[in-house]
Amino acid sequence: MPTTATIPVVEQAGASVPTGTGAVPPSPAPAKPKRRHPKWPYVVVLLVVLFGGAGVIATSLFGPVVSALLTPAEPTDYDGDGSGEVQVVVKTGDTGSTIGDTLAEQDVVKTSKAFYQAVVSSGGEVVFQPGTYVLRKQMSAASALAMLQDPASQVQAMVTIPEGQTAAQAFELIAEGTGTPVADLEAAVEDRAALGIPAEAPNIEGYLFPATYDFPPGTSATDMVKTMVSRTFQALDQAGVPAADRHRVLTMAALIQKEARFEGDFYKVSRVFQNRIDIGMPLQSDATVAYGAQSSGRVTTTDAERADDNPWNTYVHPGLPIGPISNPGDLAIKAAMAPADGPWLYFVTVNTITGDTVFSETYEEHLKAVAQWQQFMRDNPGNG
Repeated sequence: MPTTATIPVVEQAGASVPTGTGAVPPSPAPAKPKRRHPKWPYVVVLLVVLFGGAGVIATSLFGPVVSALLTPAEPTDYDGDGSGEVQVVVKTGDTGSTIGDTLAEQDVVKTSKAFYQAVVSSGGEVVFQPGTYVLRKQMSAASALAMLQDPASQVQAMVTIPEGQTAAQAFELIAEGTGTPVADLEAAVEDRAALGIPAEAPNIEGYLFPATYDFPPGTSATDMVKTMVSRTFQALDQAGVPAADRHRVLTMAALIQKEARFEGDFYKVSRVFQNRIDIGMPLQSDATVAYGAQSSGRVTTTDAERADDNPWNTYVHPGLPIGPISNPGDLAIKAAMAPADGPWLYFVTVNTITGDTVFSETYEEHLKAVAQWQQFMRDNPGNG
């Protein structure tokens, strides 16, 4: 227990004692000593309150920030070239941002932001071609961008239409190469006016340009047909064919395409047909007879077929047939526009294996050439 001390009363020097009755006032009673309590427990409590409370406040306010600083950030991009295989479709009008979203959704890149930054960081102008691309899963954004810029990554449905094929044959080749049903292709050509085909054309024949086409997966039958028709118009324009003459030139070119085999013969065959038209002589092309009879793959025709009154039969009807009998290429179109100079009225292929053709001015000369062909047929049955 702490001890108490008596504090003495001290008078101040020079103080007077009051007078009056002559009685001296009593001295004041000594003051009761006060107990002093130690202060350190309160200090401890105060410190606990201050620093303990501050700790709670600091943890609640700064804990997340500290935790974020101490925790490693999650990467926004994958490393390397990835693995596996995935097809990604880039649509017309897609931007780097929208393509990034597509890649992220398919787990090609880690984030759309990483891909967009790769595009921006590439330095040059980045152009994305619409189509389907084969990429890999979980590849870096830079690797994904590089593959999208590489034509080798683009999936293509390659279809080759040879010169002289009919529309029906072309549709079969397209169906085989792309998986598009023939019925869809046939439906796509029903509205020929919408495709820009002249009104006098009886069908789509002649307007499906023979070439090799790379159709991206998902290309509609209508878009395929439009592409081929546009290519035909391009060839006609390049050959200097007026729009009003397109159908006539294609009809002549298709005939030349079926009858000629060698480049030089294209222009001679063109001259034979033009000479006959000029004098009103029937063209008498067996190729037109075969087409009208819906028969392909042979050069000979029967008497009945040559007498059939279909609008393609040039034995029965003078002048050009009603429309093309095949889909001609550039050479046939050029030959139709610029036939060779010569007096010929006849030609016959005397060897269907080599394609050797004899051109004649008179009927007598032609009969001699026909005799050559007949001898070849006897020596090589089954080649007609």
